[in-house]
Amino acid sequence: MITVESHVFNAFQVNTYLVRDEEGNCLVVDPAFYSPEEEARFDAYISENGLKLTGQINTHCHVDHILGVKHLQQNYNLPLRAHQNESGLLNNAPLMGEIYGLKVEPINGIDEEVSDNDLIPLNGVSLHAILVPGHSPGSLSFYSPEGGFVITGDALFQGSIGRTDLPGGDYDTLIHAIRNRLLTLPPGTIVYPGHGDPSSIGNEAIGNPFLTMVE
Repeated sequence: MITVESHVFNAFQVNTYLVRDEEGNCLVVDPAFYSPEEEARFDAYISENGLKLTGQINTHCHVDHILGVKHLQQNYNLPLRAHQNESGLLNNAPLMGEIYGLKVEPINGIDEEVSDNDLIPLNGVSLHAILVPGHSPGSLSFYSPEGGFVITGDALFQGSIGRTDLPGGDYDTLIHAIRNRLLTLPPGTIVYPGHGDPSSIGNEAIGNPFLTMVE
């Protein structure tokens, strides 16, 4: 059985997700811990629960979602995996950090590229990578048919969608991608967004005002 846990980090209240199986094998999605205290809290949780980190993957590379990447690279030997179209955002992360008052060390590129429809393995099951651009050029969602959930990053939220006024964002592209790549999933699929509370595909299909507007 595959399950999801959310741990909220940094001033932007990013949901860092731990996707784990019954044996404690664990993928980290959007590592966002920033301060030494947050890093210590994350490390303690992993140790105390006997979890084995098998990888890190990013839905996208806006600065608030990549603050813990280097910690996982250096302390757990986990490569950064993301879509190649996120390279520009990753390179600009130190500058964007300055704008928001964050000290962000440069990250030397994406270690392993994840493409649309790739499978991210976790001990016999896999997360399916779904390209959902619009909030950012290479934004990915990660879908688990076995777990009945999808981690959407900042593409789709409970009752809302990701902002599209940042570099690389495009409103029409995002709406099209959500409708054609996410709302086609089973209605009962739990939506785990990059910020805020979970929802479901069915609830967003009928109640999200951005998705029910007539074009």
